[in-house]
Amino acid sequence: MATIDKHSLTDTYTLTNGVKIPVIGFGTWQSKPVDAYNAVKWALAAGYRHIDTAAVYGNEEAVGRAIIDSGVPRKELFVTTKLWNEQRGSYDAVLSAFQDSLTRLGLDYVDLYLIHWPEPAAHHNDWQHLNAETWRAMEHIYHLGKARAIGVSNYMERHLNELAKTQKTPPMVNQIFLNPYAPQPELTAYDSAHGMLNEAYSPLGTGELLKDETLTAVAKKHNKSTAQILVRWSLEQGFLPLPKSIHEDYIKANADVFDFALDDDDMQKIGALAGKGRQQDDPSKFTFQKQIPALH
Repeated sequence: MATIDKHSLTDTYTLTNGVKIPVIGFGTWQSKPVDAYNAVKWALAAGYRHIDTAAVYGNEEAVGRAIIDSGVPRKELFVTTKLWNEQRGSYDAVLSAFQDSLTRLGLDYVDLYLIHWPEPAAHHNDWQHLNAETWRAMEHIYHLGKARAIGVSNYMERHLNELAKTQKTPPMVNQIFLNPYAPQPELTAYDSAHGMLNEAYSPLGTGELLKDETLTAVAKKHNKSTAQILVRWSLEQGFLPLPKSIHEDYIKANADVFDFALDDDDMQKIGALAGKGRQQDDPSKFTFQKQIPALH
């Protein structure tokens, strides 16, 4: 199980292979390239050292330029990207897609490489074989040292159990939809029991939770923003939150969560929100398809 070391923005969880990962990551989902570039530069200037992107986001190149232009030494950063569905046709396709991501990012390696979804729309009938072959390629990338850690995203217990039948190196991370509306206690407990760190994407519920009356009351009590309460909640659950914003003030504020703690009454009230609002998408019903443009 991953362990947490300290309690500040640059402190870390330790993955099962000993790699340290900063306890808060900066997300870039739905950020257009120009917005991602500015946001990542602001985030790095604010002290974030963990940046999360994906091939399907269409902003890897902008994220890479922001990293270079920030002047922060590469060895101080933790960079995550993800393998998209339509890039997963074969073992060789995975290796090619990974190299394309490195090229777009302008990096020699990434710190974490994730399989974005377990059941691409074209593979609902043979996802078991697809995942086994994809993971075999991921393990090769890992053993080459091109990714310091490897993991998955949006995987449920059935996907992880099936993958375990053929894997040689277990996933170190499962990045899933996690917030007070969707705490996924069974899945997060499973992940922890199998050595995977739970990364929380959409920790603010894609903005849905920012208007919740319970959360706004807790925020008022602590003289904090609702977003800060949500990031703090993730940390106190042992999750790694990936808040995102394209506004400099919010980017700074979302990391200012280490000078307070939620008490038992707060946690009880927040815990009662489970089941409200949007929940994790069912991978077996996931149909979104998007081709990643080839490099020229």
